[in-house]
Amino acid sequence: MAIAALTTLVALAHIAVAIPQTATAASSALPTATAVVPGLNFVAKSAGKLYFGTATDNPELNDTAYDHILDNFLQFGAITPANSMKWDATEPEPYVFTFEAGDVIADLAHENGMLLRGHNCVWYNQLPSWVTANNYTAPELAAIIQNRCATLVGHYRGQVYAWDIINEPFNDNGTYREDVFYNTLGTSYIPIALTAARAADPNAKLYINEYNNEYLGPKSTALLDLVKELKAEGVPIDGVGFQCHFVVGEVPTTMVENFQQYAAIGLEFAITELDIRMPLPATPEMLEQQKTDYDTVVSACMAVPNCVGISVWDWTDKYSWIPSTYPGYGEACPWDANFVRKPAYDGIVIALENRTSVL
Repeated sequence: MAIAALTTLVALAHIAVAIPQTATAASSALPTATAVVPGLNFVAKSAGKLYFGTATDNPELNDTAYDHILDNFLQFGAITPANSMKWDATEPEPYVFTFEAGDVIADLAHENGMLLRGHNCVWYNQLPSWVTANNYTAPELAAIIQNRCATLVGHYRGQVYAWDIINEPFNDNGTYREDVFYNTLGTSYIPIALTAARAADPNAKLYINEYNNEYLGPKSTALLDLVKELKAEGVPIDGVGFQCHFVVGEVPTTMVENFQQYAAIGLEFAITELDIRMPLPATPEMLEQQKTDYDTVVSACMAVPNCVGISVWDWTDKYSWIPSTYPGYGEACPWDANFVRKPAYDGIVIALENRTSVL
C-alpha cells in the first residue's frame, strides 16, 4: 500500500488502540477477544491486502452504536450492501429503477473512504415477480438483463470497486442452476450480463460470486471451467467471490489448493461473505474452534496474493442472517450481539499478523 496511506492509518491507530473494549454482563460468561490492534482493516492493509470489509443493510444504520463501529476505517475498508442493490430493491417494476436505498450505502462508503462492493446484478433469488412470471422469450429476457446491468452498474459508475454480476449460478453437483435465466437463455445469460456491465463501467471489477465453491469438487471445477471459457471467448471477467458461509469445525482443508487454481489463470478473487455459524447455545469450546476456523479461512486468503480481500457478512451477531435461515444456529460473526469482540476476532488477527510478520 502507499506509504502516505499507511502513515495515516498508523496515526489513527494511536487513537484507536486507546479505546477499550467493554464487555456487557450478557457476554461476560463467555471468552472474548484479547488482541490489541487498531482494527482488522488496518492489519489487513498492512499485510498487503486491499481491504477487510463487511456487509451492511439499511435498517441497521439507525443503530448509533452499530454505526460507530461500522464507520471505523481501521476496522472496515470495504462495504457490501446486503440487500439494497438487489433486483427487487432496484427495479420493482419493468424498466422502473429506484436507487435511494443503494445510494445510502454508496454514500456511506464514500464518506468513510471505503471501497464499495456492488451486490448483485443477476441472481435467481429476490426477484420481482415481473421477471419470473411473464414467460419472456429469449430475446426479451436478454434485453431485460442487458438493461438491468447497464442501468444499475451505470448508475454507480466510478463508485464501485467490484460487482457481483452473477450470483450463485451453480448447483452443488456442478450443474447449472435451473432458474428463469438459465431455462430461457441457457448459459448465454452470463456473458450477456458481464458484457453489459463492462460497457456500463469499464473500471469496475466484474465477479461471479458463489457458495460451496471453496471445496475442491464438482462445483469449484464447474466454476473454474466457466471462467476459463469466458476468458477464452473474450468475455469480461475479473474475479470470483468465495462466500465462505461455514459451520464451526467444518471448514475445508483444501482452500489454498483450490484458490491456487484461480490464481494460475490470472484471476483475482476475494472472500466475500464470511461467517462461521455454530449450534446454540455457544460454549467456550465452540468459540475456541470458531477462532481456529476464522484463522484457517483468513490464512488461506493470505497465502495466495490473488486473494485481494476479505468481507464478513455483517460483523455482529445482532444483525446476522444466520438464525432466521438456519434455526438453532447463530453466533457466526466476529462480534457478538452486544458488539463485544469474540475469540473469532483474535483468529482473524492471528492470520493477518502472521502474514505481516513475513513481509
